[in-house]
Amino acid sequence: MNTHFHAIIPAGGSGTRLWPLSRKASPKFLHDVLGTGRSLIQSTWDRVAPLVGTEKVWVVTGQNHRDQVAEQLPEISVDNILAEPSPKDSAAAIGLATMLIAKEDPDAIVGSFSADHSITNVDEFRLVIDQACVAAETGDIVTVGIMPRNPATAYGYIETGDLLGLKGAPTARRALAFAEKPAASTARAYVNSGRYRWNAGMFIAKAAALLEVLETEDPTLFAGLSRIAEAWGTDAQAQVLAEVWPGLEKRAIDYVVAEPAAAAGRVIVIPGDFGWDDVGDFDSVARLRQPVAGEPAGVISIGQNCDLLEIDASDVVFSESKQPRTVAIVGLDDLVVVDTEDVLLITSRSHAQDVKKAVSAAGERGLEDLL
Repeated sequence: MNTHFHAIIPAGGSGTRLWPLSRKASPKFLHDVLGTGRSLIQSTWDRVAPLVGTEKVWVVTGQNHRDQVAEQLPEISVDNILAEPSPKDSAAAIGLATMLIAKEDPDAIVGSFSADHSITNVDEFRLVIDQACVAAETGDIVTVGIMPRNPATAYGYIETGDLLGLKGAPTARRALAFAEKPAASTARAYVNSGRYRWNAGMFIAKAAALLEVLETEDPTLFAGLSRIAEAWGTDAQAQVLAEVWPGLEKRAIDYVVAEPAAAAGRVIVIPGDFGWDDVGDFDSVARLRQPVAGEPAGVISIGQNCDLLEIDASDVVFSESKQPRTVAIVGLDDLVVVDTEDVLLITSRSHAQDVKKAVSAAGERGLEDLL
């Protein structure tokens, strides 16, 4: 274990494609959507804490979720839970955490690991991150590129170059470019070429190197975060945070750091094949969720306060309300049913990506209590 390695877990967003299970007040990372007995953020903690030690795990989340995160992660220091007044995307979240870590440990290496991903082969994941830490010692930004299972259009891609021959990181390659979520034909071309990997949004780098790129590419954001970091832990923290945070630009770390660094030849890719998924929608939940004893074949049930009557149905994802209820599903396949106290969602797995459109429609109609 690298003694200077720190893990950052950005825990933001409302997971609109998993609505109505995931809400602003209770986002998907706080739920055990995969039937493992641990929420998504707890599973992330279980993966990364052994890599760095519990005192070096940092979570960045919304102010409204700070207490929930602290309750779910009792081993974390409350000082390591950074509460955002409002969502500002990953550049601000990771940038602030990196600055605070660098104040404590100028030689720090930071790794960013999303709170809502699924990884099935944890041992392989840790071997990949070990290589990433070695590669980060070069001063470049390191990312993990997932071996594509299929020509997915829901993920961004990384074009990879030649092996670098790094001692201690034998699979490290140069990242040539980042690509946005592609059309189906482009995705097929990417996968068939063998040069592209899925972008899992994991970044590992020396804190100083990441902050150097951030300052160069977005000096305004860097200056604002620096003001907040300087006041952090002092009597002025709340005042400075309230003054500066609302004016910060909302940008993703990919655009601010990863893509410009790749264009400058300063990004390294460590290929990974460890059962990664971003648990983005109910189709992925149906594919990834652990089977539960007593469930009908092909039916996945989220929740225990329901009597489910299934007749010739399959591929059902079900989330129950708090009140006892009987739900009957007859002769339907490719189905998603999500039943909560105030919303009943019925869709198909093939349209799982479109659930977020229902959230947008609810917002446009002023149904804020459903969001």
